[in-house]
Amino acid sequence: HKLGLTAIGRDINPVAVKAVRTALGPMDRKEIKLAFEELSESVGRKIRAIYGSQDSKGLPCDVLYFFWVMQVDCPDCRRKVSLFSSSVIARNAYPKRKPEVQILCPSCGDIFPGLYDQKMATCRSCDHQFDPKAGPARRARACCTHCGRTFIILDAARKGPRPDFKLYGKLVLTARGAKEYLPATPEDDVAYQQCSARLKEEVTRGHILLPTLVLEHGYNTRQAMSYGFRSWRDFFNDRQLLALGWLRGAITRVADEPTRNGLLTLFSGVLEFNNLFASYKGEGTGAVRHMFSHHILKPERTPIEANVWGTPKSSGSFSNLFRSRLLRAIEYRNAPTEIKGRKHGPAWVCSQPFTGRVEKRWPNNGAARPRGIYLSCGDSADSGLPDRSVDLIVTDPPFFDNVHYSELADFFFAWQQLTTKPNAKNAATTRRASEVQDSDADRFARKLLGVFCECRRVLKDEGLLVFTYHHSREEGWNALAEALLGAGFAVVNSHPVKAEMSVATPKSQAKEPIQLDMIIVCRKEDSPGMQTTLTVPRAIESAKSKLKRLREEG
Repeated sequence: HKLGLTAIGRDINPVAVKAVRTALGPMDRKEIKLAFEELSESVGRKIRAIYGSQDSKGLPCDVLYFFWVMQVDCPDCRRKVSLFSSSVIARNAYPKRKPEVQILCPSCGDIFPGLYDQKMATCRSCDHQFDPKAGPARRARACCTHCGRTFIILDAARKGPRPDFKLYGKLVLTARGAKEYLPATPEDDVAYQQCSARLKEEVTRGHILLPTLVLEHGYNTRQAMSYGFRSWRDFFNDRQLLALGWLRGAITRVADEPTRNGLLTLFSGVLEFNNLFASYKGEGTGAVRHMFSHHILKPERTPIEANVWGTPKSSGSFSNLFRSRLLRAIEYRNAPTEIKGRKHGPAWVCSQPFTGRVEKRWPNNGAARPRGIYLSCGDSADSGLPDRSVDLIVTDPPFFDNVHYSELADFFFAWQQLTTKPNAKNAATTRRASEVQDSDADRFARKLLGVFCECRRVLKDEGLLVFTYHHSREEGWNALAEALLGAGFAVVNSHPVKAEMSVATPKSQAKEPIQLDMIIVCRKEDSPGMQTTLTVPRAIESAKSKLKRLREEG
């Protein structure tokens, strides 16, 4: 669409299709800003009120973040063990330049400043001395702070429902605009209990709707289920559920449908940052690390609770994401830009504005509107498009068994289901047996082969198939080659690009992690001008030539 072409998109997961349909559909900046201002004066006030506290001088203030820690029962003495891996609870993203950290005293619970590389700390309140980088939890094990017993954390977590979480600290924004790290107070505990009681009352009266879907067993969901997370509602604490329930309800009452859809899509983004799987990155960068930053569902032992509506200095809140995501998306749609490569300076406008129109009829008869946008939800191995009707196919297939996207998508679907059509409300998951993602290499290859065969059928003889791929194991690449060659495609070019950040768990846990994705360009093996034979020596020489060029370019 940006290039002036007719755009046809298809995905098997309804969460993905819904997001893209909203992003490319009608959006009026003036209507959306007006709706946001009305939400700010109504539900925004209610949410901000439950994220209030007192600063160090006893004055009213806004809470930027509450800090929590997961607790499990010691198998021997049955007392609660807080699963801290360290007493350093906050640091700057660049500790060598800004070495100040915040330290939690394991004896009295005070929070005080320290230095990143200090070996011992002395609490300013109780004079307790301790190693600030030590904590009861170390990888898979924990040492009971009461009886000294060492135990496997997962074994303790499996013995009951979702673990308890203890509120231990907060970062507040004073009336002067300064930030303060403070320990949680009894008043903070009471305020949270009041939110729990209010949530129960609101749900009982039908004023708030909350997710009811339970987790289905799967590669990713078993990580959460092993800790007692059984439903998607378990991923939030009561104050988060209260705020999110209020916010979702208010958005559903927005009269203009495109505006409502845009704000509901933004709400899905807010969910990523406001749950018990989000963590604190510290100062110097966006403070909240959202739950999917590692592409897994591993429970967070020290989760952060952000202010759901937000303040001018918040991260991951509805008001902040409204400006940084939704308004920026609308600006981009109105004036699509392209970067200037290595040159600095503003990006330049490169195409006409997006039309904001998604066609209602799928072009299965080949009659597509020029620069039209067509979207559908279904199996890409059976698109219904005419033979040889597409010039270019650009896709991003699952990377074999790295990330099971439909399992992660169910997190959003559980909330979307509350406002969708009746048939969608009855669905328990977005997973489909035909989705290409699979942990078995042979099944993955067969499913991918089906999609590539469909790509070959609908692609014009002179057309291109372009996609990215990443895997650190040989079997992942073998499966890809089997599917490509089996469908009758030949690789005519490839180009390495920097992949996702190295901290993503599927990469960091690989035996031989790689830092690159491959952009792979293919043609039909019998397309006009294709070379019929390619010798191994010629392929090696071509690869050497490309590597030489890439090194020269840096």
